[in-house]
Amino acid sequence: MTSLRTTSTPRARIRGLGVATAAAGLLIGMLAAGPAAATPDPGDVAIQGTVSAEQAADARAAIANGEIPGVDEIVHSANIEHLANIPKDALKGTNSDLAFQGRYAFAGNYDGFRIFDISDPRAPKTVTQVLCPGSQNDVSVSGNLLFLSTDSSRSDNSCASVPQPASVKSSWEGMKIFDISDVANPKYVAAVETNCGSHTHTLVPKRKDVYIYVSSYSPNAAFPDCQPPHDGISVIKVPRDAPEQAKVVGFPVLFPGSGPDGGGNPGAPTNPGVSKTTGCHDLTVLPGKDLAAGACMGDGILFDIKDPEHPRVLDQVQDNVNFAFWHSATFNQKADKVVFTDELGGGGAATCNAAVGPNRGADGIYDIVGKGDKRKLVFRSYFKIPRHQADTENCVAHNGSLIPVRGKDIMVQAWYQGGVSVWDFTDSRRPKEIAYFERGPISATTLVGGGSWSAYYYNGHIYSNDLVKGFDVLKLSDKRTDKAARIRMDELNVQTQPDYFDDFDRTGGSSSVAEDGDQGADD
Repeated sequence: MTSLRTTSTPRARIRGLGVATAAAGLLIGMLAAGPAAATPDPGDVAIQGTVSAEQAADARAAIANGEIPGVDEIVHSANIEHLANIPKDALKGTNSDLAFQGRYAFAGNYDGFRIFDISDPRAPKTVTQVLCPGSQNDVSVSGNLLFLSTDSSRSDNSCASVPQPASVKSSWEGMKIFDISDVANPKYVAAVETNCGSHTHTLVPKRKDVYIYVSSYSPNAAFPDCQPPHDGISVIKVPRDAPEQAKVVGFPVLFPGSGPDGGGNPGAPTNPGVSKTTGCHDLTVLPGKDLAAGACMGDGILFDIKDPEHPRVLDQVQDNVNFAFWHSATFNQKADKVVFTDELGGGGAATCNAAVGPNRGADGIYDIVGKGDKRKLVFRSYFKIPRHQADTENCVAHNGSLIPVRGKDIMVQAWYQGGVSVWDFTDSRRPKEIAYFERGPISATTLVGGGSWSAYYYNGHIYSNDLVKGFDVLKLSDKRTDKAARIRMDELNVQTQPDYFDDFDRTGGSSSVAEDGDQGADD
């Protein structure tokens, strides 16, 4: 039976905790009141808005003419099968990111997180739902620990917190840490406050410790704990055997400069339509290569993480013509390419249409050229889904992952109401879509946010967390990708990108990746 739980930090006060918890270990037995609503922050939240009468008429005409699917109608390419959908249940907030471990999927939600048993992908089952409001609840797992980002100003660090202005010194934002030794009963064990909160986070696992790179942005002189300049990332060190001792061990500056906001993109008016860089949105690390790629608002960066507490920037690039907001990054298997996404419109706008065109709100494909400290990012092309969406549909490039195919660069990606796309970028200059899944607009008359936030490949299936419709499972059957099903992962946090073909210690304990029994190097 599914239970909705609130959890609290231990009684002992630990470093990094804000205000002491008001309630301890409360199991909510009465669901009628529902979970507390989290307060959304700007950025990745789809927003409801009006469209013109002409735009609404165009959407209805496109549906009538068969140019786009009907409201909530599911369509997909012939090589994709929709196996399952699990609607939202006790947690009513916006669904967000996903992580995986063994037979479990961990799904973030602005009101907390939900754990699914995916041992039968055609019939996922809810294991538990944890009420812990705090957007956007970006989630990851490592061993017995689960990590949750809070990027909305709260009254304290507990799961019973309420919204409180960031201008109040006692307000709290940052990282929460849970013990998931018993996945049916997660226990909240620690919290660490970070400057400007934690919009997203990325794990850098070591044997005895887990480092967390915390991405956040938009400082304000009126916020005591989020002062400009905010030109770097917070680094948290978490001892695996004593997570209650987790603490911030540094704030490396990634954009040194003499200006008030460091050396990142100045944004408008210098670069109209481009976000000013005041931090990073998301980082992806390749622990096996000691590399990381950062999507940092107005900049894309490549950096060395051999010393995880002191990352070194190798290259910094901008695209002030077509990129508005550098959102996320994905390496290819050989670590000689990076795909950066542009979240034009903040995830709440209709940008997959003829008016916006194919190069904005898209992916930018960059080759990594050179060696060692001389490695550089070189732009090659853009990719955007080839299907136009209605003006009532929020659609833009969002979270995706590699599909592990030896010798090929193929990834699956979420596009909000543009659905789920599988595309091949083996040729950096000529990317192409090879499969897709999508629903028709939520509304043909009003812009209503929804669609796939994260679409990731894990152990033979694609899992998507839809902001509104819930948890979807897809099966891709294609000769170009079928061999990927032989790769079996013990754990997957997409922003801690594994080397799928080389067995290395990703979690500080035993971990295995098998492809027909072969664990040799990539071709």
